[in-house]
Amino acid sequence: MAFVVSFQLDGQPVMALNAGPQFKFTEAISMYVSCETQAEVDLLWDKLSEGGEKGRCGWLKDKYGLSWQIVPTALVS
Repeated sequence: MAFVVSFQLDGQPVMALNAGPQFKFTEAISMYVSCETQAEVDLLWDKLSEGGEKGRCGWLKDKYGLSWQIVPTALVS
């Protein structure tokens, strides 16, 4: 089992730590995905919320309990 992993998301370095089961995911940490099209929003929404829970205003939790924000770029400008 890995305790520390490093990877890149869209060119941004990310490091993840496995601190054990006593530390749960909360909304204090979320992944933000900016989508160009409604089709992209729909695809990511369906895939990421599968086995998780759908929220409001682009928020969802995946099957692991990690929060995501799926946001169309048209809403951010």
